[in-house]
Amino acid sequence: MDALAEALIAEAAADELEKLPVPTEYLAAHTRVEDIGMFGDAEDKDVRKSLRVGPVPMPELAPDEVLVAVMASSVNYNTVWSATFEPVPTFTFLKSLGRTGPWERRHDQPYHVLGSDAAGVIVRTGVGVRRWKVGDHVLSSPIQVDDQEAVTHADGMLGEGQKAWGYETNFGGLAHYAIVRASQLIPKPAHLTWEEAASTPACAGTAYRMLVSDRGARMKQGDIVLIWGAAGGLGVHAVQLVKHGGGIAVGVVGSEEKAKVLRDLGCDLVINRSELGIGEADGHDPAQVIEAGKKIGKIIRQEFGEDPHIVFEYTGQATFGISMFVVRRGGTVVTCGSSTGYQHQYDNRYLWMKLKRVVGSHAANLAEQWESNRLIDMGRIMPVLSAVYPLESIGEAAREVQNNTHIGKIGVLCLAPKTGLGVTDQAKRDLIGEDRINLMGVSNHV
Repeated sequence: MDALAEALIAEAAADELEKLPVPTEYLAAHTRVEDIGMFGDAEDKDVRKSLRVGPVPMPELAPDEVLVAVMASSVNYNTVWSATFEPVPTFTFLKSLGRTGPWERRHDQPYHVLGSDAAGVIVRTGVGVRRWKVGDHVLSSPIQVDDQEAVTHADGMLGEGQKAWGYETNFGGLAHYAIVRASQLIPKPAHLTWEEAASTPACAGTAYRMLVSDRGARMKQGDIVLIWGAAGGLGVHAVQLVKHGGGIAVGVVGSEEKAKVLRDLGCDLVINRSELGIGEADGHDPAQVIEAGKKIGKIIRQEFGEDPHIVFEYTGQATFGISMFVVRRGGTVVTCGSSTGYQHQYDNRYLWMKLKRVVGSHAANLAEQWESNRLIDMGRIMPVLSAVYPLESIGEAAREVQNNTHIGKIGVLCLAPKTGLGVTDQAKRDLIGEDRINLMGVSNHV
């Protein structure tokens, strides 16, 4: 381990960190361009085969960037996409980005450092960085924007320069160090550990924009919200946002173990799709879609006397037709992904004749990220972390997400030598309650 990393683990002061040299290379989870065709036509594209952990060169810091020593990160589904080279190899993104400018050329490499979440300590700042300094404890937004693009100032997610950090860019968070634009930075909640904090930005911010933001479904008090995959990283944050916003959360899961976690989070109604056959349809058979929609709609009406106002969608092909059918007249289907397939099929009559809305949503702009982080900092929204792996075991960690055997988020320790570190406000943690923060009891693989 390099001297700067050792000083960080020893909790050295900022002036000491500034004196120590930045290493010329660092440990990172990455894919390699020569592996793009490795899976061929294999049905199981096992990410443990393509995710590598090894040294990569330290890039030069641009004027508007900071170098973050990453204490912990987490696995998002885009790590799985990257490692399976689907739907397109991410090296396509890096090559395209590399053509846009001199600083962007750094990203076009034969390796891709992955990771769209990070919690750590700033160890260097570019000459153009004003609001942050060495020693600050920070999180990274999963979205990088071009702040010189006009539309970015209306909504950062609308700009053509908007990129998913660590997926459409290089030098992401599953590493000992990460390159982060100053316009991505978020203050780390002081009562959370490194791994807890690292599990929140991508999923909490995305769920916030989908449900609460005026750019999403505009949830109001009393709204019934159907949440597919409610025990996943996005789902557990959606359930909490619905509950704290005065809504009624209806979670759909595939096992009793996941159902129990949702009940502990306060979900008003939990539907186990494995018991009803819901979700077994491939999304293309209209009869199956309507049958499944009627089943789930009947359960919700029996419980609450009415249909859902909002459907929280990210599973895609297997569920989208059901979502369109089951949401009430004038209701909203808000979608941010398609983990079961991108080609959606639905009966358009249910959309136009019943005046329903479909809202596309992607991650969150920086203001939305700060708002969702404020709720976490206040102890209103909790991290839901089910397992923590060391960086060297990123393949196993990502495999859990690939196989959907996880609950909530899977954390990854990077420079942090063990779990439980990083809390700088123990009094607040005690006030909120350890049992609420650590709801599940984390499975520690470190």
